[in-house]
Amino acid sequence: MIEIPSHFWLDQYDTPFPDLSLALKEPNGLIAIGGELSIERLLDAYAKGIFPWYSEGEPILWYSPDPRIVITPDTFHLSKSLKKITHSSRFEVRVDTVFDDVISHCRSVIRPGQAGTWIDDAMVQAYCDLNEAGYAHSYEAYENDKLVGGLYGVALGDVFFGESMFSLVSNASKVAFSYLIQNSHYRLIDCQVENKHLQSLGAFKLPRDLFIQQLKAFV
Repeated sequence: MIEIPSHFWLDQYDTPFPDLSLALKEPNGLIAIGGELSIERLLDAYAKGIFPWYSEGEPILWYSPDPRIVITPDTFHLSKSLKKITHSSRFEVRVDTVFDDVISHCRSVIRPGQAGTWIDDAMVQAYCDLNEAGYAHSYEAYENDKLVGGLYGVALGDVFFGESMFSLVSNASKVAFSYLIQNSHYRLIDCQVENKHLQSLGAFKLPRDLFIQQLKAFV
């Protein structure tokens, strides 16, 4: 059983996050427990390099893993096959037209090796609130005017914090992600945790202290 330091509990609305130097190594980056998913709390978390990640029925768990998985416009790898698809007329990418639908698909899509999802009702409401406030955005891939893939995340300054993506047809989320990289002002895309899909697009590991330095420069 993991022993959780008492100062990790966010007992009050204004209880600050602990210093990141205190984050646990196992589970990697756990830094706080509890609190709420208010706009103010979430914006403070992202600006500090922290994000919520927990399973339904658990208290809110806040993480800042080390290393962090990120991607930049310079490291983005557009394969020949993906380049051909993005230059074709197969998909149309739109931004922030159906945020609710995107997060709902991210919640319900079946993912290999995962049982269930971390996106519960409170998460859906919180990020829809962030979208209405202008901080969360969705990039949506359409095929024949039907939503078939996309992603959503939080934007602060020149940083986009990717939260989740989905595909109902092959390459749809990659097309949306490619559009995000190539048609936005973001200098750093936070991918949070490592996976092969993101690695194939050019994501790489960045030590947490360097990631925080980047945040201070770009947010």
